[in-house]
Amino acid sequence: MAQRKTRTLIKCSDKNSLRYWTKAKNPLIVALNYIIIAICRILPSLSLKCWLLRRIGVKLGNNVSFGLESTLDIFFPELIEIGNNSIIGFNTVILAHEFLIDELRVGEVRIGKNVTIGANCTILPGVEIGDNSIISAHSLVNSDIPPNVLAGGVPARVIKKLGMQKSPTNKTLHQQNADS
Repeated sequence: MAQRKTRTLIKCSDKNSLRYWTKAKNPLIVALNYIIIAICRILPSLSLKCWLLRRIGVKLGNNVSFGLESTLDIFFPELIEIGNNSIIGFNTVILAHEFLIDELRVGEVRIGKNVTIGANCTILPGVEIGDNSIISAHSLVNSDIPPNVLAGGVPARVIKKLGMQKSPTNKTLHQQNADS
């Protein structure tokens, strides 16, 4: 698995990077992002949810679905990209920043096309999830996940490769796996 691609945004000497977040982002923008994301967490309308998330900079493909209570990064939503036909499960958290003891780090999160992320997952900054992959529920994605795999666990690891050839029912095996 590839190393997460993050960069240091703020380095501090007093061992508490959380105290310095206002140097990285305008607090009014963060407040607006928080309000929009809080609304999106409980909003049942997928089209309105996607419309609002695009307004704060999240890059969303067509037909992206978010389960209720899913949460995106309030500080750097513009670093999140989700491909066409992807599903983000209930109560999943997607982060584009992390506060370490003495630094604030950020990283782009790229979720490919036709990806299914199960309920209660956490996606850390700087990771890429390849097209047609499935992430099982309650997983912690802290490194890149290749395309066409089922991954899961804490931390998430590849469980098996998924075939993409057509079946007799004219569904891809990925679609069949997602249906079961």
